[in-house]
Amino acid sequence: MNWTKTQISIAGIVAITSFLSTFLISSVNIALPAIEKDFAMNAITLSWVITSFLLATAMFLLPMGRLGDLTGIRRMFKTGLVIFTLASLLCGLAVSGTWLIVFRFLQGIGAALTSTTGPAILVAAFLPQHRGRVLGISVSAVYLGLAFGPFAGGILTQFLGWRSLFLLAFGAGSIAVLITFFFLGKDEFTAKANHKIELKGTLFYMLALVMLLYGSSRIPDTLGWILMAGGVVSMMVFWWMETRSAMPVINTRLFTENRLFAFSNLAALINYSATFAIVFLLSLYLQKIKGLSPSDAGLILIAQPVVMALFSPVAGRLSDRIQPRYLTTAGMSMCTIGLVAFSTLSATTPTGIIVAILVWVGTGFALFSSPNMNTIMSSVSKTQLGIASGSAATMRVVGQIVSMTIATLFFAAMFGSQTVEAVPESLFIQTTQWAFISFSVISVFGIYLSYNRGVMERE
Repeated sequence: MNWTKTQISIAGIVAITSFLSTFLISSVNIALPAIEKDFAMNAITLSWVITSFLLATAMFLLPMGRLGDLTGIRRMFKTGLVIFTLASLLCGLAVSGTWLIVFRFLQGIGAALTSTTGPAILVAAFLPQHRGRVLGISVSAVYLGLAFGPFAGGILTQFLGWRSLFLLAFGAGSIAVLITFFFLGKDEFTAKANHKIELKGTLFYMLALVMLLYGSSRIPDTLGWILMAGGVVSMMVFWWMETRSAMPVINTRLFTENRLFAFSNLAALINYSATFAIVFLLSLYLQKIKGLSPSDAGLILIAQPVVMALFSPVAGRLSDRIQPRYLTTAGMSMCTIGLVAFSTLSATTPTGIIVAILVWVGTGFALFSSPNMNTIMSSVSKTQLGIASGSAATMRVVGQIVSMTIATLFFAAMFGSQTVEAVPESLFIQTTQWAFISFSVISVFGIYLSYNRGVMERE
């Protein structure tokens, strides 16, 4: 396949932004103790350094995807990249924990704009038979960010301080901004009508995410359950209003009438809900039960994202030749088997076995992710590419939140007010096993959705 300079630039720009977003998520986790010390933040406030970014991303993905379809996806991408880059600088210069959380929220908005339009720009720039290949490159960049973040973040934090993470993101983002404005060009298509969207439903959508996320952090308190229930009701109101709106943020018919689109998105939601907490649980297990240092634990955990990065482009290329549902079904099946294997962890489980399972799950995730994204982007018309990529990105972020919520619920139910360090090893292992069993059950539904989504028509 011969790519033009413009196509190479577009693929590179989207890959860089995909990398930066996940790099910061994984690297900032390593820097949290240093941030806590600098700003004297308590545990709950410190968690919002991560949560505010995810919340902002989830809140703005869908509405910005729709707005991108109406005003231009390339314009939206440029705006998001500028916001993300400037917010990175502000994070690096933050004078308090509160301002850092505010700037992280702003950074999440920028990430939402690039995440929701990046895949749409790739799809529009390449021929249909090459979609899987280029989307695989983008997905691979995501996993490289996840893999590279803990090691680079640890080194930078140790020798240059946690602020260097955000300043590095600012430098890389600045280069990406220059390349973007030079090579990306203007939108070839802009909707001629309905340049408005109905924002009333969007407010309920955003409110629902805030209530669900904050409520999950307060469980098992009564307030937490009330907030969670309120979030569910708000989400139902949002769906009801969107169904009846003449200018909706999301076309609900895509979910009710387009089986391929709906099942592929739900499969993505389930996949991330079942697998995102793997690293979180294993990181605690390796350090508490196996007694490994953070760097040694990170060296083991890198196995999964590295395999994802290596095989995602291969899986994407295969999805251009054979029906993606066969690849996604195989991938979900491998993830399910891996989760079942993790549910048997004990204090004597060899480290080599853990690495082998991580490689297995990483291969399964690679087989699922790129072909699934190819299916989502190929199931809609060109005028709906922004909302399609926004929907897929929303499924990813919401799935991540659901996965962490499930893990937190098990910790709250089994540990009570104890810290992880104070919990007996036997109780910790039992809790981890039950969490992985739950993830395994969830993953089975992903197998069903992957296989029964239908046949993807080639253009």
